[in-house]
Amino acid sequence: MKIDVKHIQKRGKAGWRYRRKIPKKLQLAAGKLEILITLGSTEQEALRAYPKVHAQAEQQLRVWSRPHSPISTNATPSPTEFEQFRLSRARLRALSLDPEWAGQEDDDDPEALARELIAEQIADKYPVDEYGHPVGIETEDRALIHALVLGERRRRPDPTLEDAKRLYLKERVGEDETKQMELERVFKLVKEALSKDRKLSSLKREDAKEVRDHMLDGRKASSVDRYLNVVRAVINHAVREFDLAGVINPFMNLEAAPKDKAEPDKDKRRPFTDAEVTAITARIAYHAKADLQHIWAILNGTGCRLAEVSGLRVADVHADHVVPHITVEWHDDRRIKNAVSRRNVPLIGGALEAAKEAVKAAGSATMLFPTYGRPKGASSASAALGKHVRACVTDPKATTHSLRHLMKDRLRLAGVTKSDQDIVLGHSSGSVGEDYGGDEARLEMARRALEKAVI
Repeated sequence: MKIDVKHIQKRGKAGWRYRRKIPKKLQLAAGKLEILITLGSTEQEALRAYPKVHAQAEQQLRVWSRPHSPISTNATPSPTEFEQFRLSRARLRALSLDPEWAGQEDDDDPEALARELIAEQIADKYPVDEYGHPVGIETEDRALIHALVLGERRRRPDPTLEDAKRLYLKERVGEDETKQMELERVFKLVKEALSKDRKLSSLKREDAKEVRDHMLDGRKASSVDRYLNVVRAVINHAVREFDLAGVINPFMNLEAAPKDKAEPDKDKRRPFTDAEVTAITARIAYHAKADLQHIWAILNGTGCRLAEVSGLRVADVHADHVVPHITVEWHDDRRIKNAVSRRNVPLIGGALEAAKEAVKAAGSATMLFPTYGRPKGASSASAALGKHVRACVTDPKATTHSLRHLMKDRLRLAGVTKSDQDIVLGHSSGSVGEDYGGDEARLEMARRALEKAVI
């Protein structure tokens, strides 16, 4: 018998193989000139293997023919089983079909006829095996065919940790690259601990503890607590948005270290002494560039967070106002910690002079500190200032953030009320009343508080 089908080649004693030239326009994407696949040592083996191999080749050619973006580590991952289920339901709606279809009611059921026709059209795109069954069907098309044929009888797959992570990434993290990287880092550890992707409904407390213990290997308890907060938030969001009634988040109330053994928050950092601030200020004035000098002066005179100052825009500085101040608010190049952090902070003394000089130096730039007014700019500023801090103070509990702790102490020692301290520092008091009152009145209260503490 002579084999007379396309792309089959007899190779003498080596047997038969599938050999197909790749079109020139696809050779760059393929990275080769031909498709070569062994079919078998005999004609019978070659005939049996041919349909599947030919289907694979056809599918690969379709993949190579699609537009390809440059290779990236952030390439979109393949849809999960749960995502395929949701996508197929969306495609049914787009075809004006009912995702909850219960099955054919009679021989003339128009929905049943439409579903059968569409399923056949999809299957006709693919080659068939010796039994007439289509082979090499792409995942999305396979999911849609199942949705067309089964209707409501098709069981929804249980969402997994990967599904939860992807949903959180889409709906909560968005384009924030820092949070994207943190989410990937945290869930890489989760996957390492559990060995595989797990259904949310199957997670137990013991699984959560295994994740915690794996995270604690070589990491501080404070870092692990932060990672566990991310996992908790992701699962809680998924339970709510996926309508997972009865599913309990096993990471709730799970801590890296018992509270009685954990380091108290007040012991993690300490305020600078006045002598330390004087020494660091002198070093920065002598060794650092002007923008870092201005940032340090504003931090020292306001008690703001570093990211709140490094991310200021020129338009956020109101030096000519009756109460000179800066406005701390959310914008595209800087995220603030929470809603109550949005506030007006008075500028007095050295902080006011530094702000004026920074505005002049910025010129026509949008950002007050162009070098640091960008995503991750606060981290760069922290590293730069940290070198000067460490040159003067060796205690690891003293960092640039210690200026904020120092301002808290200054306000307390000056007899400033807790509510006015919160207005200056952007802390939440937990009181409903903190949302009441006008901006001008709050700005004046903040000015009085700072003048008591700083002057």
